Formats: sequence, structure tokens, C-alpha cells
Amino acid sequence: MFQNQQRTHNHMKTIKNPFSLFSEWYDEELKLSDLKIPSAVCLSTFGMDNYPNARFVSFKELVDDSFVITGPLNSRKGIEIENNNNVALTFWWTATEKQIRIQGSAKQISEVLANKYFNERSTTSKAVSSVCEQGQDIDNLQELETQVLDKVSNHTELNKPKDWSGFQIKPIRIEFMVFKSSRFHHRTLYEFEHGEWHEKQIQP
Repeated sequence: MFQNQQRTHNHMKTIKNPFSLFSEWYDEELKLSDLKIPSAVCLSTFGMDNYPNARFVSFKELVDDSFVITGPLNSRKGIEIENNNNVALTFWWTATEKQIRIQGSAKQISEVLANKYFNERSTTSKAVSSVCEQGQDIDNLQELETQVLDKVSNHTELNKPKDWSGFQIKPIRIEFMVFKSSRFHHRTLYEFEHGEWHEKQIQP
């Protein structure tokens, strides 16, 4: 775990930042991947019951050196982030066999950005977000699906729900790992300390 790694500052060097490397790796994966959702990323939060909670969400883009995800604020992930905004993101890219692990703090995105991302969604995705209360119990799933399909078929104008937004995650640590079949993986850890990014190699 990141927290248990002993810091060896004599092996660290100051660099500009790791975001250009992320963009390079991400662009490479997008070009090579045949997956439908290469932007999928695992978001981990602190559960209200003190158990960790993880789920896959869609990474949108980098904004102000922060990783942006979206979704309902009143969903489990939204409530958990409101309670404790320390989160983790984990990317695993099959085509390039690379992993990126991120720890950081999440804050709600602006209303302008939230509207932008919502308007970019498909009509069906908008309808689901408008009708459903993500993660809540349901007695009649068919009835809920009918409501969604009615909105799609009626070409109803679908505005962003009040509780739909997103989060931008400002990292303090980013680890890049290149998978090796020998299991001697190549791992580089970037840590943000005293206003600067520092880089060091860590063992497989």
C-alpha cells in the first residue's frame, strides 16, 4: 500500500509533473484498445460502514491537473465522497498492459462543467439519470424501465437533474506500472510534496 511505503528521499528527484505521462499512456491505450469503454476506471471510496467501496466509472478528462468523473451526488459514491473526500482511482489497460494508481482528494465540479458533461451523454443515458435514483431499492424494475423508454421514445427534452454532477480528483500520489511477464514489473511513483512533484522507482 502507498501508506506503508517507507520514503527514501535520497532516491527521489523533482520533476515537472506526471500528467503528461498519463496523457501519453492514455492516448496510446485509446489507439490500441478494442474495448468499448477504455475510459473505465475503478473509483474507491470510504464506505459509511467503514468498509472500502469500489466501482467502475467513466473517466472524462483532465481539468486543472485533476481527474474528472461524473454521476449523481445522491448516489452511494456521492454520499461517501461528501462524508470523506479522500479517494483512489485505478486504471488497468489491457492493450498496453499498464496500470495507474491514483490517490487524491475529490471536490464537486462546477455547474458549467456538469451541464457540459450531461449534454454530451446519449439520450438513453440522460433518461436513466432523469428517472432513476441510482442504488436505491426498487420493487418494480419493469415499470422503471418503461418510464425511461417513454422519455426516449417521446423525444422529451432532458435537462440535467439537480443532483447530477461530478467530481474532480486532485492527486497527491500517482503510480505508473508497466506489466512484465517475468513479474518484474516496472513501477514509478510520483508524490506531490511541498508544492512539487517528486519521482522515484519502487520495487516490483
